[in-house]
Amino acid sequence: MGKVWKTLIIDDEQLARQRLKRLLSPYDELEIIGEAINGADGLEKIEALRPDLIFLDIEMPVLNGFEMLAKLNRQPKVVFTTAYDQYAIKAFEEDSIDYLLKPVEADRLEKTIIRLRQTQTQEAVPLPLEALMKQLLVKKDIKTLTVKIGDRILLIKLTDILFIDAEDKYVFLHTADGKKHLTDFTISSLEDKLPEQFIRIHRGTIINTDHIKEIRKGFNGALVFLLNHTDVKVTSSRSNGDMLRERFGI
Repeated sequence: MGKVWKTLIIDDEQLARQRLKRLLSPYDELEIIGEAINGADGLEKIEALRPDLIFLDIEMPVLNGFEMLAKLNRQPKVVFTTAYDQYAIKAFEEDSIDYLLKPVEADRLEKTIIRLRQTQTQEAVPLPLEALMKQLLVKKDIKTLTVKIGDRILLIKLTDILFIDAEDKYVFLHTADGKKHLTDFTISSLEDKLPEQFIRIHRGTIINTDHIKEIRKGFNGALVFLLNHTDVKVTSSRSNGDMLRERFGI
């Protein structure tokens, strides 16, 4: 067996840390030695635990990932993890091993581990930045979203989703059968991932336009959407009002 990498996960989202730990568990060469909940905590844990490798979220309170790296006296190998693909160029300027877009997927993580193994005998082959950006920006033709419940993984059909909303740091899928499913996705990553019938009407809300049954005028230029199969009224932000009126020809 080759090198065992002492690994620290730094992310302010508990669900993201748990998901990553689960995906990393099959790799014997990675020893998870701790977790940190923000950049400041990460600085302390790196100093105390001296990891060989960190999986580092970028957008975090107190210190973001880049600010944290700038304060390190000794920098371990870095794999960036984030829901925001606009950070890709900056991430590779920091000479990282790889850049993973949340929610991290097992097959994509496998490629990261292969690159990590290469560093034991040679320099990791740089990823072509142009190809990376194309990969991040392409919307896949998806039909379902995954939801984890205990040891089960449910596949929720996009056609069954009425709307998606964020409550604090948690994001829920609301479906036509009246159920509410917690997901690991962020609102921003879903906005990038979902097809065009899904539109973001508010900072924390995406609706499936195929399920709109009525649109009403709200206060200060906002719009109120009534959706099929539910009595819930979903209200847009005032700033999105003009865009939505143009979209629906109101």
